[in-house]
Amino acid sequence: MSYSIAIDGPAGAGKSTIAKLIAKKKGYIYIDTGAMYRAMALYFIEAGIGAEEQDKISAAVQDANVTITYENGEQNVWLNGRNVNGLIRTEKVSMMTSLTSANKAVREKLVELQRALAQKENVVMDGRDIGTCVLPNANVKVYLTASSHVRALRRYHELEQKGESCDLVEIEKDIIQRDKQDMSREISPLKQAEDAVPIDSSDMTIEEVADAIIALCK
Repeated sequence: MSYSIAIDGPAGAGKSTIAKLIAKKKGYIYIDTGAMYRAMALYFIEAGIGAEEQDKISAAVQDANVTITYENGEQNVWLNGRNVNGLIRTEKVSMMTSLTSANKAVREKLVELQRALAQKENVVMDGRDIGTCVLPNANVKVYLTASSHVRALRRYHELEQKGESCDLVEIEKDIIQRDKQDMSREISPLKQAEDAVPIDSSDMTIEEVADAIIALCK
């Protein structure tokens, strides 16, 4: 019987970092949903389908199979049996992902694939609607958040380390706007599942958050 951990929350709450650490500590598979959307976008590009051709995208998505495996701690993303790790991080794929991820058929197909993976493997999955929509029967559900100021500071330091100039006030404004958009979107809005455990990471270290979530696993 597989075991699943669902982590939802707003942008900048540290969901992916925490999810990866938990997966490593527990020996579970971290489901990188973003990488799965990227692989799907690559499929459309290679099929010669434009982002504006929504009907063709909706039809073509049925023939695409995307899954994730781990070998020696490294994530491998597979598209129709082919490892596409080295192909899904280009700017072209990023643009296509942004334009196709909102397509209802794309979303439904990937949710189906994500659920299938969770049925046969022990997984940790993070996002905006994992506990409410993708894995409503997850063994553990967490709503991970932090104040908008703390999240902005984290993003600010991240950009600073990359040598990029940034403005803390503007970053926080963007985060607050992103929260509003995520919470009010028509399809699967960001919200805390009724049975999710809320964790505010504002004053916690990454290790403390990961250990708090692992303590919920039975």
